[in-house]
Order: sequence, then C-alpha cells, then structure tokens
Amino acid sequence: MNIPYRFSAVLGHICFTLFGDWQVSGKLCVPPLGPLIVVSNHISNADPPVLISSIPRQLAFLAKDDLFNNPMLNMFFKSIGAHPLSRSGPDVGAMRWASRMINKDHAVLLFPEGTRSITGTLRRGLPGSAYLALQTQAPILPVAITGTERIPGFWRVAFPMANIRVKIGRPFTLPQIDGRPSKAILQSLSDMIMMRIADLLPPDYRGYYASSLTFPSNDADATP
Repeated sequence: MNIPYRFSAVLGHICFTLFGDWQVSGKLCVPPLGPLIVVSNHISNADPPVLISSIPRQLAFLAKDDLFNNPMLNMFFKSIGAHPLSRSGPDVGAMRWASRMINKDHAVLLFPEGTRSITGTLRRGLPGSAYLALQTQAPILPVAITGTERIPGFWRVAFPMANIRVKIGRPFTLPQIDGRPSKAILQSLSDMIMMRIADLLPPDYRGYYASSLTFPSNDADATP
C-alpha cells in the first residue's frame, strides 16, 4: 500500500472502531497477490472507505467524475488509486483503465450495480464487471456490506455510528466463453456475480436476487 492509501485505511479503521460496531469476516479469502476483481453491493457513499479499511490489500477503484472537479479531492483520490468514471453512459476509457490495472496484478474494486441502491437492496447487475472478468480472466472476490446505509448525515465517514458488517466470500472465476459474448451471455454472467454477493447478504438485502440459489462454498463465516 502507498502512504496516502495506508493513511486512509488506518483513519477509517479508527473511526469505524471507535464510533461504530464494525466487523469484518473472511479476510483470509483475499488473495495477497495477483490480479483480482473485488465486487460488492453499494448502499452508501461510505462503502468505499469501509472497503478500503476492511480488505487487507490496496484497491484501485472508479469514482464518479464530478468528485474530481475539486483540485484537492482530485489530488487525494488519485493519490489513493482512484480513477474518474463518467455517469452519463458507458465509459470505455474507465474500463480500459481498470483492465490495465488488473493486467498489472492490481486489485480493482467494482460495484456491479453501477450506482448506489436507494432502497438498500440489490439492483440487477450491469454487464461491465462480467465483461472485465472475461477480458482479464482475473478471479472475482465477492463482498457484502450491511449497515452503512444507516450511517447518519454529513459525518457519515468520520463518525459512522452504525452496526457495519463486511462479509468477504471465496474467490471464483467465470466460465470461459468462446468468441465475442452476446449481451444475453454477459447479463447471465453478471447475474452469476451478483448471486455470489446475494449469497453473502441477509435475505432482506437481496432485492432482485432474493430467490437466487445459494453457494455454500461462498460462505466466509468460518474464515477470520
């Protein structure tokens, strides 16, 4: 980890420990080296700092481009490995950046739903994460977050005051596809990714995937 990222992780660790009930399970599921795509549900603006503090590895991630308009925030986000993502439509440049980072053996964090869930339950996943996983053949690490949607107000990051749970599942890979995948195949693979996340979530958080099948080997409860 570089110094700005480590500082952010330590600061988050202090805040979430002192001002909230923060628990992480499954840390041993995180591969220490090599390319990795980390996928998580997205229920709060506090999710990225929670994941930075929860996962024992530096994460490169995409953040909405308007956060980079402020010069100080621009410098901060770039120092911890963030890259701007356009919300106006498919951002090919951002996906190419993510692909390059994975091919350099970095871990890249993605929110497959594409945006924060207003209801706190899973929306149907978009095909971007599946496309990136097929392109790079990188393993996928599913993560589930609960409680961050209850962090109140302006001080949601500095003073979380919530019961935050982060559950890390076991890495998996998508099946190889011959030729160019169709939209239907990409959506099916995206649903497969989302079902892995859903399996780590309590039933009332599963939303679109409430009736999905479970994957017993994905459970991280027994893993520190």
